[in-house]
Amino acid sequence: MSSMVQSVDWLAIAPPTVTAVAGLVVLVADLFLGDGRKALLGWVSVAGLAASALLLLPLLDGDHATFCLSGDTGLCSYTADRFTLVIQLLVLGGALLAALLSVTALKDADKGLPEGEYWFLLLSSAAGAALLPASRDLATLVVALEVASLPAFALVGIKHGDRKSSEAALKFFLSSVTATAVSLMGISFVYATTGTLYLTRIADRIQHVDGQFHTLAQAGVVLTLVGFAFKTAAVPFHFWVPDTYVGAPLPIAAYLSVVGKAVGFSGLILVTVVAFPSYADVWGPALAALAALTMTVGNVGALRQRATRAYSAVRLLAWSSVGQAGYLLVPIASAAYSKDADKAIGSTVAYALMYAAVNLGAFAVAALVARTSPRNRISDYRGLYARSPLSALLLGFFLLCLAGLPPGIIGLFAKVTVFSAAVDAGLGWLAVIMAVNVVIALFYYLQWTTLLFRSPEGETERHRVPAPLTAAIALTAVLAIALSGAPQLILRFSATTLF
Repeated sequence: MSSMVQSVDWLAIAPPTVTAVAGLVVLVADLFLGDGRKALLGWVSVAGLAASALLLLPLLDGDHATFCLSGDTGLCSYTADRFTLVIQLLVLGGALLAALLSVTALKDADKGLPEGEYWFLLLSSAAGAALLPASRDLATLVVALEVASLPAFALVGIKHGDRKSSEAALKFFLSSVTATAVSLMGISFVYATTGTLYLTRIADRIQHVDGQFHTLAQAGVVLTLVGFAFKTAAVPFHFWVPDTYVGAPLPIAAYLSVVGKAVGFSGLILVTVVAFPSYADVWGPALAALAALTMTVGNVGALRQRATRAYSAVRLLAWSSVGQAGYLLVPIASAAYSKDADKAIGSTVAYALMYAAVNLGAFAVAALVARTSPRNRISDYRGLYARSPLSALLLGFFLLCLAGLPPGIIGLFAKVTVFSAAVDAGLGWLAVIMAVNVVIALFYYLQWTTLLFRSPEGETERHRVPAPLTAAIALTAVLAIALSGAPQLILRFSATTLF
């Protein structure tokens, strides 16, 4: 029978599987470890994520596929191609850095956060996020999306007795469930008109839908995109972002800003470029409009943050991440108009890799400042250079990368590739809107950067940086500096054929 599946390629599915197994190990070990040894759970989690990332190396020799229909090896539910490996590297690397930040955060919380549940939820979410880019049918895509999302809801609200955290989790959950319900309705429309859930088969069949079902197919395409647009924090599905980032533990906010976006964008790329290329006239203009709206609302929101407001630093990073999502959407929209969709998607992947490194670095320094200034206001960063010169220099460098200014060369190159993708696709109006938004973003990034080097108010007190936090800052710094020194590496890598 055609529904029977072939044997499992365990090497292909190793990265998400090892992450999931590490989560189960942590959950069981938590039952037997005393309070004094709970810290071991964090290092087991870090080791599990590192091992999962290393297991990507044996997969570089060529494409791997598994869970295929017998008799048709071209129809597989799981494919580990170049696109999958790049996104899995981003996801697992981002989760590893968030885990390093979490080790310090949990220690500082002094049993205020349940360690076993925290690590289990983080690893479960990371496993779902690593599964999603390999998914090649809509059912697996939705399952991976929810496995990545459901633990994230709990992580946002994991601060017991904290009303802000509970409110953030509830807002995140309700808005996400609504978006998922709409997306599932779209998938049901697509299945009704094509009779399949496999992305490549949908691409073939949806071109030949009967005229009476054409409108239903169009509605299915649009509604399917909604769930992934929510994960990318695209406007108008962005309203959960600022409150969620503020209410969540800071490492989880960092995780959502990078891994959550990787989940959304990889899913969006798969359903548009792989499943619905013949409906580019539907999703192309929709994503172009979303990109323009998202970058504008995000940057204006970041611009309006007051330096003395509580948690204004985290809010600025949250609104900034919405603006950055707009830039990431530009090449995907451009793929609808471009003759070389792979090149356009490569621009999104290159920008995502740059954004992940520098944004996690900015959150790592924010976590350092939060240890002595829990309200994490932008004004708390005044005179950071006097207290911690290296941290101030690195935060300034990360912010300049996000702004696209030298010496943050990788940020500049990534923005140029996105800009050129829009121009090459004939979306000149979108390129102009992006240029205006880049100028708006320069103001608040430079304003924060200059504050780091101003004279501090009151006495300056140097603080010791814990080893895990030092490792997280150092890793992001090395990556960002190396890429700024040789940006052609990431651009050349992403320019190769992804699919």
